[in-house]
Amino acid sequence: MKIIAHSISMLVGAVAFASSGVALSQTAEFPKTVTIIVPFAPGASNDTFARVLAQKLAPKLGVTVIVDNKPGAGGAIGAQYVAKAKPDGATLMLTSSTFTTNAAVSTNLPYDPVKAFAPVSMLARGPMILAVGNHTPYKSVAEVIAAARAKKGDVTYGSAGIGSINQMAAELLNTTAKVEMTHVPYKGAGNAITDLIGGQLQMMFASFPSISGQVKAGKVRALAVTSPQNSKFAPELPTVAATVPGYEVELWWGVFAPAGTPPALVQRLNSEIRAIAESPDMQERFAQEGADPAATMSPAQFATYVSAEIDKWRRVAKDRNIKAE
Repeated sequence: MKIIAHSISMLVGAVAFASSGVALSQTAEFPKTVTIIVPFAPGASNDTFARVLAQKLAPKLGVTVIVDNKPGAGGAIGAQYVAKAKPDGATLMLTSSTFTTNAAVSTNLPYDPVKAFAPVSMLARGPMILAVGNHTPYKSVAEVIAAARAKKGDVTYGSAGIGSINQMAAELLNTTAKVEMTHVPYKGAGNAITDLIGGQLQMMFASFPSISGQVKAGKVRALAVTSPQNSKFAPELPTVAATVPGYEVELWWGVFAPAGTPPALVQRLNSEIRAIAESPDMQERFAQEGADPAATMSPAQFATYVSAEIDKWRRVAKDRNIKAE
């Protein structure tokens, strides 16, 4: 599925860096068409962020920007396409935290998640919510931990599937709090939330948009957020870290290019994305996901962050013996 954002004009030639004033050389010009690959189906956060970004990036670069969805295999199909693309600025990828969790649990990815990409810029990030079913007695994270500690495996949690961020967030809690909760995987977070409401599950880590409506309707009970600090989108909720020191999980979204993309192009993209992320309509779209703009990292800083996230989730996957099916 493709949507094309046409620029006001098609500029060919040297382009000055907005942040540094350094001119791009002839070898660092953007192609006339740039494609942003979204490795997930249309409609979710990755897709909608990409479409707003494309509309705003096109006139800034003076090119046509296309959004192309290539879903499948937890994002691996689209990522493989980008990894093999010519590193000339014509192909980018907008993906999320799933990129790192998938890399952690998959042993046969057709690309190296670190070496095959040039991280460009983080776009946004925000916490998940730890929610429990109304049928449970739990009113705090401490009570969930106590129950899990009292009887090994007695507390059940749902996820969108093996290696999903929902599972990894819960398994990180298992590891950090030294407890043992039982994983119940589903095909999609929506199915797990339905069973949480129905009483078949006891708890779940879920994104803001997937669970906040159920919380407001009183169908489930939110206990905490997974970020290191409280969230302005749910200021009444404490952090999990307040009960389990060191615990931290944040959803994030970012832009990548194929490895070998000229640094001048990567830096130009980083500069433009920083400005776009701060625009009111982009921030409004982020807020719908319970996320804040986070395009403050340089490409090198983002690369370090992504590598650290992969290492973190690989440790969890090893400790908890999690492997993709």
